Amino acid sequence: MLTKHLLAEELHPIIELVPSTDINDENLARFREFGAENLVMADADAAGVVREEVVVPGEDQDVRCLVYRPVTDRAAKPGYLHIHGGGYIMGSPEGSDIGNVAICAKLGAVVVSVDYRLAPEHPIPAPLDDCYAGLRWLHENAEQLGVDRGRIGIGGESAGGGLAAALALRARDAGEYAICHQHLTYPMLDNETGDEAHPADPLVGEFVWTRARNQYGWRSYLGDAPAVAPQVPSRVSDYSALPHTWMFTVSLDLFRDENIEYAHRLMQAGVDVDLEVFSGACHGFQMIPGTELGARYVASHMAALARGLGVAL
Repeated sequence: MLTKHLLAEELHPIIELVPSTDINDENLARFREFGAENLVMADADAAGVVREEVVVPGEDQDVRCLVYRPVTDRAAKPGYLHIHGGGYIMGSPEGSDIGNVAICAKLGAVVVSVDYRLAPEHPIPAPLDDCYAGLRWLHENAEQLGVDRGRIGIGGESAGGGLAAALALRARDAGEYAICHQHLTYPMLDNETGDEAHPADPLVGEFVWTRARNQYGWRSYLGDAPAVAPQVPSRVSDYSALPHTWMFTVSLDLFRDENIEYAHRLMQAGVDVDLEVFSGACHGFQMIPGTELGARYVASHMAALARGLGVAL
């Protein structure tokens, strides 16, 4: 393996955990089943969190969301719209349940996690429409939820981070619903990364999310549509007036350079950005339990989100 020596030894189990098989139309259902079979839900009651399923009005159909509320009901709570990862083709809110329960419990935030429609069955604009519906519902129900509309942030991981970045662009341009912070963990921003003309640094993308998987995910998501912003965030020409941003990426991730470039463009536009790059890690490294890198990520992620939402830890 070309880059195994650069991967932290504590993360080597990920090589066996995540199969290297390319994803295609024929085996996508099995990949989805594998993810569903291996997800673990948190004990929300023990954490002092109320978890409930809601259905919110969408652009052309209703959208299922999981909502997390702290048992201790305080006024003017922050709100956080979470968008799960999965390359635009896999995943569900349940797969991020442990993290969202922790955010609700530790930050006292109301978390809304969107079950957006997946490609290739539902290419753009459906996924972003569903996320916008979730943001609209969170804003329009803020009083009932006890949420401060001035402290609503958005975020996600991988494709969820890409959708969060796209949602920030759409919300800015529409001018309907304010976002105070975008929280991006190795977001999927650029459809060209990993194609023949843009192969990227050979030291990235060997593990978990490869060039072939990335190209399949983007083809599925785009369908017959052109690669333009906001759905492809890296195609945006105006980075100004976007919310405070936490950008997190890792040294062996296929998205490393597109993430750093996006953060750079935001800084050039005068946006407040915190950029973190962990060495020795690959895409999805948090899947390996009990690692030092995983613990560092959780601590940094939570502290940054607290700052973004105006919460004192």
